[in-house]
Amino acid sequence: MPSLKEVRKRISSVKSTQKITRAMKMVSAAKLRRAQDNIVAARPFASGLQDIVAQIAANAGPEPHPFMVKRTVRNPAIVVLTSDRGLCGGFNSNACRTTQRSINEGTTSQSIDGYRLMTVGKKGREYFSRRNFELSASYAGVTNETAGDRAKEIALAVSALFLDGTVDGVRLVYNEFRSAVSQQVVTEQMLPIEAAEVHNAPNSPADFVCEPNMTEILATLLPQYLQSRIHRALLESIASEFGARMTAMENATKNAKEMIERLSLAYNRARQAAITKELMEIVSGAEALKG
Repeated sequence: MPSLKEVRKRISSVKSTQKITRAMKMVSAAKLRRAQDNIVAARPFASGLQDIVAQIAANAGPEPHPFMVKRTVRNPAIVVLTSDRGLCGGFNSNACRTTQRSINEGTTSQSIDGYRLMTVGKKGREYFSRRNFELSASYAGVTNETAGDRAKEIALAVSALFLDGTVDGVRLVYNEFRSAVSQQVVTEQMLPIEAAEVHNAPNSPADFVCEPNMTEILATLLPQYLQSRIHRALLESIASEFGARMTAMENATKNAKEMIERLSLAYNRARQAAITKELMEIVSGAEALKG
């Protein structure tokens, strides 16, 4: 049985850990609120851009833009969004396992010849490097301030791979933010852009005039539309990370409290047993002297 000194040290250690987890929970909660505000602020632009692209695509003519040309997917590119830091429950592992399962199922069924794996965040890079997956690109994790620049960088990279025929499709794996306690891993197809995605406007003549023409305007807007979708996914991932970390730290704080209660109970019992033993020894000694 541990000594009283060891139990006291253990209680002190758990209390220190509890202070850290409680502080991390508060920090994550504050950052989560800012991340949610950023998502809300980004939605009007994304929605407006999609509406404009839909209107122009519906009236641009029969010739599809290269981003909308479907090909047999033999060489897909997969971009998985993770974080640079841990202590956020299954946030990183769920996204990585979903990606790994998708790759393994594709190669097993011989539906693909090869794949391009791109990771965003240190945890994703470490996960796949330990499992000997070949990474074609790896990006550092993002913050709310750098999400726009990173989205542009990723959009340019995957666009170049798709346009030159290196890959036949691009999928994005990330944690979609549902609530502070709920995040769901989703897989979205980025390229080619589905016709149903942008052809949601009625096939009626546009009430505006495009210069030089709708085809060229669409060629300018579709890369921005792709960048906007990646930017939204990054913001969703950031909010999901803070929500997952807040939940994980709240659970850790509760577990620390329960552990402290158990250790305190064990300490008090051991202390009481030691006091009882000493009293019995004193009484036994006194009785021996009387006899």
